[in-house]
Amino acid sequence: MNVEQVSLLLCTNGCEAAHPALRYGVRLAELLNLPVVLLGIIERESQEFKVLNSLADAGQRLEKTGIAFQTQVERGQGSIVIARHTQMGNYLTVVGPLGRPAWRRVVQGRSFRRLQARIETPIFYVPEERWPVRSMLLCMGGLGFARAVENLSLNLACAAGASLTILHVVEPITLDYPLAHEIQENWEEILETDTPQGRNLSAALKRMHEAGLTASLKVRQGNIVHEILDEVRSGNYDLVGMGSAYSAHSLRHLYMPNVTAEVAEGAACPVLTVRQGYDVIPFE
Repeated sequence: MNVEQVSLLLCTNGCEAAHPALRYGVRLAELLNLPVVLLGIIERESQEFKVLNSLADAGQRLEKTGIAFQTQVERGQGSIVIARHTQMGNYLTVVGPLGRPAWRRVVQGRSFRRLQARIETPIFYVPEERWPVRSMLLCMGGLGFARAVENLSLNLACAAGASLTILHVVEPITLDYPLAHEIQENWEEILETDTPQGRNLSAALKRMHEAGLTASLKVRQGNIVHEILDEVRSGNYDLVGMGSAYSAHSLRHLYMPNVTAEVAEGAACPVLTVRQGYDVIPFE
């Protein structure tokens, strides 16, 4: 893979909830100088005009920036069409809510969860537009599963001139073993502990400082979803970086909450999610 192969995939099914993601994607393309594929999904015939109108508006915005782009239109279910397109190239996918009715969200869950399960490359989920990107929050568990999102967030912060805050949440002890007790007892000074979490967080901070970024660490204790969302709300961040539930190659994601999805659905700002193993740096 090389830089030239990476593009932004901006997606819309014409619903009003998808408009912020299109606008955000255009600005992201200009910031990163990446080519764009505008993907319109016609899920029902009655939506065709709205889809084409949204694509035309995004195309006009891109023309003003001078960014190379192409437009594609397909019919079908949004999450399936988007996931299929991500397999055709090296994309950073920019997508917002697909405007599902409340009853469908209750029965089937939100569309983000299906996109997260089907798309192996990075996703910018944009429920609300926050621009410019001045302050970023990177959520790290401290065990290395977030290295891919760390790399992409670091490069994005450099491009945007944004500050980076690493957030580590120490969860209540569920397994009785010495390392868990050591972290629980020293959570406020975790960088000073000789633990995998302490070493990984220290190394991440070092990489960010070496890149010339303003970076800091915040450590919270409690329920991981609650603490992340509380930090997002109180910190007024423009972008949140998360690993994926599909990053850990174990059975954990089958019985533990999908933290990334719950944060993405509860945060009032864009969320970047990256699976472990993604090693392409699409911009510098």
